[in-house]
Amino acid sequence: MEGHSLTLVSICIGLLIADWYIVNALRNGFKKWRFLQSKKFLTGYWIFSVLLVIGVISSIFLKFNLGFKGAVLLAFFLTLFCKVFFLPFAVIDDVRRFFVKLKRKPEPAVVTPATLTSLPEEVDPNKIKRSEFILKAGLIAGSLPLAGLAYGMINGVYDYRVKRRTLWLPNLPKKFDGIKLGQISDIHSGSFYNKKAVTGGVDLLLAEKPDFIFFTGDLVNKQSNEMREYQDVFAKIKAPLGVYSSLGNHDYGDYKDWPSQAAKQKNFDDLLATHKNMGWDLLRNTNRRLKVDGEEIGILGVENWGSLSRFPKYGKLDEAVKNTDDLPVKLLLSHDPSHWRAQVLPNYPQIDVMFSGHTHGMQFGLQTERFQWSPIQFVYKEWAGLYHQGSQQLYVNVGYGFLGYPGRVGILPEITIFELRSGTNPNIKFG
Repeated sequence: MEGHSLTLVSICIGLLIADWYIVNALRNGFKKWRFLQSKKFLTGYWIFSVLLVIGVISSIFLKFNLGFKGAVLLAFFLTLFCKVFFLPFAVIDDVRRFFVKLKRKPEPAVVTPATLTSLPEEVDPNKIKRSEFILKAGLIAGSLPLAGLAYGMINGVYDYRVKRRTLWLPNLPKKFDGIKLGQISDIHSGSFYNKKAVTGGVDLLLAEKPDFIFFTGDLVNKQSNEMREYQDVFAKIKAPLGVYSSLGNHDYGDYKDWPSQAAKQKNFDDLLATHKNMGWDLLRNTNRRLKVDGEEIGILGVENWGSLSRFPKYGKLDEAVKNTDDLPVKLLLSHDPSHWRAQVLPNYPQIDVMFSGHTHGMQFGLQTERFQWSPIQFVYKEWAGLYHQGSQQLYVNVGYGFLGYPGRVGILPEITIFELRSGTNPNIKFG
C-alpha cells in the first residue's frame, strides 16, 4: 500500500503541474471564448483540481468509507485520463506556434517552459483556425473517457462474462477431481432495471451445469424488499450438490435509516427468509460437509468481515472451522477479500481457498487474461481474480450486479466456473 500511496501522491503533483499548462493552453488557444477568460472559470478549475487532489491524499492516509474512497478515485482517474488525452494536442499546438514564430523572426526569441503556453497566436486568420482546430480535437479526445462511461451504462452493465478457472488442490479427494463449482457475487438487486437481462445472466450460469454454486454476499443495496421483483429469477439457480451463500456488508440494512431497531431486524429477517425461499443454504459462521461417494470436503461460510474502513465485522472464523479438522479440503465463503490477508493467512492455514467479491473491480478499469488494472487496487491489494500465498488461495469475483455508477467499463459482470483438480498447479510453486 505504501508504494501505491507514493505513486498516487506523485501523480497528484504531476497533475497539478499539468493543470497549469492546460489552463494556459485553453485560455491562449480560445481567446474568443469569454468564459475561459473569466475569473470564474479559473477559480472553479483550480478549486476542483485542488479539492480532488486533497480528497485523494486524504483517502490514502485517513480511514474514510470505501464508497467515498471509490468515488474520489474514480473522479480522479477520469479527470486524469481526460487531461492526458487532451495534453498532447496542446503540446502539438504550442510546438507548431513556436516554429511559426521562429520562422518569422530573424533572431529567435528565447522561450522558456514558463512562457511556452503564453506564445502569441499568429495573426493570419487561417492559422488561428488551425490552432483552434488542434485544440478542439484535443477537447474531443479529452471527452473520450466520459464517452466510455456512457457506453458502459448502455452496453457494459449487463454484459455477463463466464470466466473459467482451474483450482488445484493437493489434498482434494479423488471423487471431487474434475467437479465444477460456480460462483456469483454482489447481485445488488436494488440497482437492476432490466429483468430480462438479469435472467439472461442466470441462464448463462445454469448452462455451465455446475455441480455446486457459491454466492458471496451483497444480495441487496439497502433493504430486503429490493429482491421482490427478482427472487423468482435467482430462485432458478439450482445445482445437484447445492447452492451456498454468505452475507455482505450491504445485507444488514446498515446503509438505511430505520424508524426503529425492530424495523431493521424485521428487514434482516426478511432477507434471511429470501435466501431460504430461493433454496440457498446461507452459511452464517458455520460449515457444511459436502459428500460425494463417501468422500467429503468442507464448505465454510462467515458473515461479513472487512479490515478496511468501517465495514461490519460480524464474521467468526473460529466458529466456522469447528469440527472440520478431519476434512482434507476447506473452501471458505467470505464477502470481503481483505479478510484473507487480515485473518485467514495468519491464523487459519487449514483453509485452502477463500471466495470473495465486494470490490466490483470498481466497475472501471482494464481486465484481460494477462493484465488487469483498476483504481480499486489503490484500496485493495487483492481485488479481482486468483491469488496465491503459500498453499492458500483467494479468488475475488468482480460481481454480478452494480452499485452507484449504473454501468461497467472494462470490468464486466462476472460468472465464474471453477474446475477442481487434485494435485499441484504446475504454474505455481507452493511452499
